[in-house]
Amino acid sequence: MTPSDSGPLEAALAVERRYHDTCRTALTGMVDGAEEQVVRGADVSASGADAEVLGYQFRSHAKAMRELPEAPLFFGRLDFAADGDEAAAAGDHRGQSYHIGRLRITEHPSAPPLVVDWRAPVSRAFYQAGARDPQGVAVRRRFGWAPGSKGESADLTGLEDEPLAGGTPNTPPSQGSRILAGEIERPRVGPMRDIAATIQPEQDDLVRGELTASVCVQGAPGTGKTAVGLHRAAYLLYTHPQRVQRAGLLILGPNRTFLRYIAEVLPSLGETGVRQSTVADEIARSAAPVRARDDEAAARVKHDARMAAVLRRALYSRVAAPTDSIAVPDGSYTWRVALDDLERIIADVRAEEPPYAVGRERVRTRAVRHIQDQAERRAGAVNNVWLQKISRARSVSAFVDQAWPKVKPEEVLAALLADPDALAAAADGVLDAAEQRAIGWAKPPRSYKSAKWSAADLVLLDEIAGLLERPEGYGHIVVDEAQDLSPMEARVIARRAGFGSLTVLGDLAQGTTPWAARGWPELLAHLGKPDASVTPLTVGFRVPKAVVGLANRVLASLDVDVPPARSLRTDGELRIREVRDVGVAAVDAVRAALSREGSVGVIASDADIDCLRETLAVAGVECAGPDDLGARVTVLPASVAKGLEYDHVVAVEPAAIAEAESRGRHRLYVVLTRAVSRLDVLHSRPLPWEA
Repeated sequence: MTPSDSGPLEAALAVERRYHDTCRTALTGMVDGAEEQVVRGADVSASGADAEVLGYQFRSHAKAMRELPEAPLFFGRLDFAADGDEAAAAGDHRGQSYHIGRLRITEHPSAPPLVVDWRAPVSRAFYQAGARDPQGVAVRRRFGWAPGSKGESADLTGLEDEPLAGGTPNTPPSQGSRILAGEIERPRVGPMRDIAATIQPEQDDLVRGELTASVCVQGAPGTGKTAVGLHRAAYLLYTHPQRVQRAGLLILGPNRTFLRYIAEVLPSLGETGVRQSTVADEIARSAAPVRARDDEAAARVKHDARMAAVLRRALYSRVAAPTDSIAVPDGSYTWRVALDDLERIIADVRAEEPPYAVGRERVRTRAVRHIQDQAERRAGAVNNVWLQKISRARSVSAFVDQAWPKVKPEEVLAALLADPDALAAAADGVLDAAEQRAIGWAKPPRSYKSAKWSAADLVLLDEIAGLLERPEGYGHIVVDEAQDLSPMEARVIARRAGFGSLTVLGDLAQGTTPWAARGWPELLAHLGKPDASVTPLTVGFRVPKAVVGLANRVLASLDVDVPPARSLRTDGELRIREVRDVGVAAVDAVRAALSREGSVGVIASDADIDCLRETLAVAGVECAGPDDLGARVTVLPASVAKGLEYDHVVAVEPAAIAEAESRGRHRLYVVLTRAVSRLDVLHSRPLPWEA
C-alpha cells in the first residue's frame, strides 16, 4: 500500500489510528495497575523480608512504567498466512496478526497482547522474514510516524505493506522501504535513538545471541554497532530477567559524554536501572581520586599487560617463610605446631594460588586445624568457641602476620614505585631498566597515604585489589569502543566478567590511544574471552557513500587489517574546500548548515578548539559543548568525537588533527565518519590523505 492508493491508504490509516487509541488506553491502564499494585502490596501478608522484596519489586515496576518515554506504541505489523504453502510455516501463528512495538501492551495480564514486544520470539520474523524465506508471514507492514512524535494517533502519517509469501527475492531494506530508509536517515538533534524499528537481519542475529555466548562486533562507522550492543542488553534483560538482574548488567563506554549520548536508548525500550559507566568510574568506586598525571612513556608501561606479572611478584614477595613455631597456651597445656609444618602450610597455600586475602585465611585455618587435630586426639571433639579462641591466639596471629601479612593495594603499589630495588626485583626479566625508570617515582611520598595517584595507577591498584580478593562480577557486560582499551584495562573488565559473558563492540580503525588494539584476538584474551566469535559489520546505513569513500582513503594509510566500509546510502553531500582562513570558513559553513534540518557538529584539533569557539561566538553563531545534547550547533575537540553523530559535520584543518597525537590519523578517521548526511572539510594546509 503506497501513497498513490490514497483511498485505501486513508481507510487503513484510520483503522490503525483507532487501534493505537485502544493501545494507549490499555497502556494507561497498565500504568495505573502498577501503581495500584504498590498500594495493595503494602498490605501484603508475608514475612518482613519477603514483604520488603515484594514491595521493592512492585515499586520498581511502577517507577519503570511511569518513566516510559512518550512515543508511538507500535512501528510494525505481521500478518501470518492463513492458507497456502506458507500457512504450515506459520505454525501456531497461522492467520494471526501482531502489532510490533517497543513494549508489550495488553488490556489484562491474561489477555492476548495488543502490541507484542520487539524482543518476543514471534517478533523475530519482522526482522528476518523475506521473500526467499517468508517464515509464514504473508504481509509485513511498516508504519510511518511524524518526526518527533510523542505517540499521538494523528501522528501516524503513512504505512507500507510488503507481501512476502509468493513474492520476489528481497532487495536491500533501505532501497526497498521508503519508511525504513526515512527512519534511518531522519535528521537528528539530541541523544541517540533506539533502532528497534530498523534492525537489519545481520544486526538481529547479534542482538538475539545466547546469554552465555561472548561476541565481538568489528563495526565500521555507521553500521550500528553501538545500537546493536544496547539492543542486545535490552534483549537479554527481557529473555533472562531473573538471571541477568540477579547477576547484574553493565554498559561500559569510553567517556561520560558518550554515556550521556546513549543514555535514553534503554529507557525507550522499557529497560531502566541498568548501570552505564566507564572503566575509570568503575575503578574509582573503590579507589583514591586522580591527582597526578603520567607522561606517555610511563602510561604505556603501566597499561602494558606485563605489569600484571610485576604486581603479582610485588604482592607475593610479602609472603615469607615462618621464622618460629607456634605455641598456644590452653589452660595447663600448651599446643604446638612445628616450624616444618608451618612451612608446608605456606607452600601448599601458595601452590593453590587463591586470592591473596583468601590465602591468608587459609594459612590461619590450617594452622588452627593442626592444633584442633592434637586436641581431639587427646580429649575428643572441640566446639566453635574453643576454635575461635585458638584462632585469635597471639602466637597464631603473629605467625600469620609475619608469614602472610595483611596489605592494602595502595601500600603494595607505593612500595613498588618508591623503591628502585623493590621494583627491580619484581620487574626482573619483565621490564627493562628504562621502563623501570619511566614508572618509578622520582620523589616518593612519605607514605602510601599521601601518594598522588594517576589514572594509570588506579588501573594498577585495581589489579592488586583483584589479586587480594575477587571483585563482585556481572552477568553480562557490554563494552563499547573496546579497541581503545589497554591490556590492563581489559583485565579490569575480565575480573568483573569471570562468570558472565561480554558483548565487545569496536572498530580497530578508530583506535586512538597509544595502546589501542591492532587485532581482536589478543584483546579478547586480555578480556578473558579468547574464544569469543568476531563478527564484522561492514555495511553502513547512516553514513553516506561519499563520506565513507573519503574515510576509506584515510583507512588505507592506517596500520590495521580492517575491510573497507560500504554504504547503502547514495544521498548525502561531501565538500572539501581549501581556504585561506579556516575560522572564517567555518562560520560560513555553519551558517549554511543551519539552513537545513538536523544537528551540526564543528570538530577541530583539541589545541584549536578554544580559538574556533571564540571565532564562532564573535560572529554571532550560538554554539554549545558536546555535553549539551539538545544544541543545534556543537563545537567539540576531536578527542571526544568518538561514538557521536551529527547530521552535518564541519571538520576543520585535518592536518592539525592528524599531527596532534601519535595515532592522529586514526583520530582523523573518527572525525570524518561522524557525519550522517553532510560533511564539510575545511583546510588551509595539505590534506593528510593526499600526502
